[in-house]
Amino acid sequence: MFWEMELSPEHKLAGILTPLFALRGANDLGVGDVAALREIVDWAADAGLGVVQLLPVNETGNDHSPYNAISSVALDPLTIELTPAAVPELAQEWIGEEVARFFPEGITAGPVDYTKVKPLKRALLRRAFEVFRSKTGTARTTRGKAFRQWAELQQDWLKDFALFRVLMEEHGTERWDQWPSEHRTLVSACDWLQGMPSKVQKSFELRQMEVMYVQWLAWTQWAQVREYAQQRKVALMGDIPFGVSLYSADFFGRPEIFDSHWSGGAPPEPAFQSDPFTARWGQNWGVPLYHWDVLKENHLDWWRQRVRKVREVFHLFRIDHVLGFYRIFGFPWRPSRNEEFAGLTDDQARSLTGGDLPRFHQYSDDTDEHKLANRQQGQELLSVLLQETGLYRLIGEDLGTVPDYVRPSLESLQIAGFKVPMWEKEWDTRLISGKNYGRLSVATYATHDHEPLRTMWNRWMQIIADGESGRREDADRRDGAWWEVRRLATWAGFEVPCITRFEDVHERLLRGLLACESWIAIFMVTDLFGTMQRFNVPGAVADSNWSERIGLPVREWSRDAFLAGLVERLRPVFKQR
Repeated sequence: MFWEMELSPEHKLAGILTPLFALRGANDLGVGDVAALREIVDWAADAGLGVVQLLPVNETGNDHSPYNAISSVALDPLTIELTPAAVPELAQEWIGEEVARFFPEGITAGPVDYTKVKPLKRALLRRAFEVFRSKTGTARTTRGKAFRQWAELQQDWLKDFALFRVLMEEHGTERWDQWPSEHRTLVSACDWLQGMPSKVQKSFELRQMEVMYVQWLAWTQWAQVREYAQQRKVALMGDIPFGVSLYSADFFGRPEIFDSHWSGGAPPEPAFQSDPFTARWGQNWGVPLYHWDVLKENHLDWWRQRVRKVREVFHLFRIDHVLGFYRIFGFPWRPSRNEEFAGLTDDQARSLTGGDLPRFHQYSDDTDEHKLANRQQGQELLSVLLQETGLYRLIGEDLGTVPDYVRPSLESLQIAGFKVPMWEKEWDTRLISGKNYGRLSVATYATHDHEPLRTMWNRWMQIIADGESGRREDADRRDGAWWEVRRLATWAGFEVPCITRFEDVHERLLRGLLACESWIAIFMVTDLFGTMQRFNVPGAVADSNWSERIGLPVREWSRDAFLAGLVERLRPVFKQR
């Protein structure tokens, strides 16, 4: 408990951000799991790092995006450690059998192959459940009692999710709008099931119990790793996306709290110009907006539940796109139609939507009155969430197009925001010194959406080299790249007089971030390693999104000459924060 008291801005921390799926554990099955998380907790503790930040870990659908989960509560079965030590119902020989079936040539060191990993883990969990059911069906075993007690405490979400999950498996997709009409809502599905013969009802009951068993394993393992991290004095930071998938158990069960006519996203930004649609309209995430009036009638019970549940597995957590509580950019069409709208004018787009264009909800920040209304809404909503968290546990990701009232509002609520040095400018030219960052902030060079430091640096150096061609346009781009290079280097406390390899500035850039005044300085794992892997490219639909894995197993990080040497030099700085 004493250590938990230190999780306040009075005690500066350094940390690492990594997707869990990207970690390579000693016994993982092609995707990072809780065991790999325990390994990185050990590594972080030994390195002097006080925070390990993850992306969302809720169960995903067929697009595998952690920001488009099929439940705001249910944990992803892929995160479960599947060894006999972790799951007593599991036999070691079964693991070899199932791996040989799904990976006949063995699990490779490449990206996550969800088409194999998901059915592999599902098959092992099913075999474990059959053993569990056979034992708990004949005697009140210790594990059987623990499962029943846990399930009883999860009544507000577990049974409904289990029915959704069974129907999802029944129809091969989470897209409930492709299911038979009687299955498309919780109410109609329950009515349908009650009218079925007892044999069908018992089959569904058994399948729902299997879903509940899997969730029990996940929640139990996550509670254990949270306790382990606490013992090692490493805080786990989780992530709550602002939205949840339209094709989720949440919408299935409570459609009245969502506005499915509008699809949430973000407006066009200079940082994300990777495709014509994003450049023209912005990012269309596909998540439904909220009927805040309906949620308020129920005292924001759905949001309170999300926060309470994430607190069971994380010490700190950030809300991705906290700006959405103030106002959210919405599209009057689903992402599946993005390509159709990419090159259209406003009038052409209106002709296809009945007159609507992408816009902010509840208001655009076009008048003082609208700004005030947006600020009041955000403060009201976030104040309710703070009742579930207490001070400092909730962190707001306030990046992108940030209205001028948001950061003062977050500060008044004692919610830490983010500082990305390249975006924190004064007079639109010079970067604000890290020494002038407010303590109630989290500093980082990149999130999961941004290109790594090495990629950015190499791109600038290539532009500078190309600028020697003699062409005017190349010279202009060269001058712009030099401006960016020298501005960032100055911020980090060093000079770059000529073309410089990334290897020669890498550690100095890391030290520059560690020197800032922010409460937490956190590095993307790729920036700490100095690699160019990219976990997500906003606006792009590609198999590479959410699948890249770190080549080096976590247990070898401390033995890798480059990484071990870097950490050894930085450990005193990590600990001094």
